[in-house]
Amino acid sequence: MNSQLVTTERRFLKDSLYNEGILVVWDPSVYHTDIPKWYKNPDYGFFENYKSYRKLHPDQPFYILKPQMPWELWDILQEMAPEEIQPNPPSSGMLGIILMMTLCDQVDIYEFLPSKRKTDLCYYYQKFFDTACTMGAYHPLLYEKNLVKFLNLGTDEDIYLFGKATLRGFRNISC
Repeated sequence: MNSQLVTTERRFLKDSLYNEGILVVWDPSVYHTDIPKWYKNPDYGFFENYKSYRKLHPDQPFYILKPQMPWELWDILQEMAPEEIQPNPPSSGMLGIILMMTLCDQVDIYEFLPSKRKTDLCYYYQKFFDTACTMGAYHPLLYEKNLVKFLNLGTDEDIYLFGKATLRGFRNISC
C-alpha cells in the first residue's frame, strides 16, 4: 500500500506519478478476512480517495487487490520457511512480482535480490534510505527473497552482478 493514497493532504489525487499506467492498491487486512468484513473495517481508509480518484480519472485502469491475496501468499512463504515466521503481510514488491507472474510468461526482476551494488535506497520513486528495506523488518523479506531465489531461472552471477532474477509466469509452471 502506498501511503500517498491515505494521507490527509490528498497528494495521491494530485501527484503526476499516479496519472498514467495501471494502478493497484492493496490493504493488509486481517488474516483471511472476507470481503464484506474487510470493506467495513480496512486497515487503511483508502476507499474515499479511491472513489475520488476514479471520478478524476475514469479511464485509467485502477484495481483493488482482494484482501485474501496477501495472506494466501504469506501462507506459501510460511510453507517454504524452515521455521515459524511472523504473520505480517508480504511486501508490495513481492505482491507486484506475483501479480506480474499471473500476467506474463516471464518476469525479470532487478535488485529484489541485491547485487554487489546493494544500497539502502528503499524505493525507486522516493529518496528514502533504510537497511530494513533490503534486509527486512516488518515484512517477511528474507522469506520473500528465498522464494524468488528458489524460483530464479537465471544464474547466481546474474544476481550478484546485475541484481537480476528471472521467473517463469504461472502459465509456464508445472506443479
